Amino acid sequence: MFRLVLVLAAASVVLGVGVAAADPPSPDNAAGRGNDILGIVPTQAAAHSDAGKGGGGGGQNLVYHGGKVLRTNKTVAIYWGPASGFATNYASTINQYFGDVAAASGSTSNVYSVLNQYYDGTGSIAYTSTFSGALTDTSAYPASGCTDSVAATSICLSDAQFRAEVQKMVGSPDPNTTYFVFTGSGVGSCYASGSCAFSQYCAYHSNVSVGGTTVQYANQPYTDTVPAACDAGYYPNGQSTEADPTINVVSHEHRESINDPLGNAWYDRRGYEGSDKCAWNFGTLTGDYNQTINGHHYALQQEWSNASSGCALHS
Repeated sequence: MFRLVLVLAAASVVLGVGVAAADPPSPDNAAGRGNDILGIVPTQAAAHSDAGKGGGGGGQNLVYHGGKVLRTNKTVAIYWGPASGFATNYASTINQYFGDVAAASGSTSNVYSVLNQYYDGTGSIAYTSTFSGALTDTSAYPASGCTDSVAATSICLSDAQFRAEVQKMVGSPDPNTTYFVFTGSGVGSCYASGSCAFSQYCAYHSNVSVGGTTVQYANQPYTDTVPAACDAGYYPNGQSTEADPTINVVSHEHRESINDPLGNAWYDRRGYEGSDKCAWNFGTLTGDYNQTINGHHYALQQEWSNASSGCALHS
């Protein structure tokens, strides 16, 4: 399975959101951005700025471009870096979330059920998720592979370094698994010069070859490194865990890795994927949550529904 490369001219890029090149996206000119990067979660400022220009939420429905979807999916969490970089219960709360999404498979009452309307040539997506567990790498981070301008970060990791970490940690790659790489507080990243965590994005997903098998991965920065950029302020699982803001952007990338894992399946005429179109749009909340999944509360952004031509919290 080939790796997708999309080269965008600098003039065609709008900071902080997934965009298409001048020509409409196609299976060979996929959704997302250069250097194999697919969907990103824009910072709140970038999303709000783009919303004033039409943003991801308006416009046409998602269109199928012929690529693969994950009709069933698995998730693995990879916690990368010394334990001191993660708040107490940060990892356990995120693991709880993945487990809850899996336990609620088949439900029509949470945001993952919206994905059931999308399909590929083999059939429709089924809300069937499996949490395959967590991996931990507490070794020191490698030397910075990039340079960012965020004062709160002390190291900057390149996308190549994230790919290398996935290849290092994954022993038995599975093509229907998305590997979520979580880094600790104060760790920045850039996938290209000037395209960096906390200034342009809060997370992104893409794919990489591991032992000849193409798998999905996501770069999941520690969102409370810069709360103003990536924290909407909802803490249904307790502010001390610092996990809820990260869970929100995890949900964005998880869902996009299901209905557009390789960047050539579902996105609109401008290159926006389903979660891009609803970035930072939480709909109606009850207190500080809008989802109850397997008995636990979460605050998650909505997902684009072609059926209603708008953002939705459930099918």
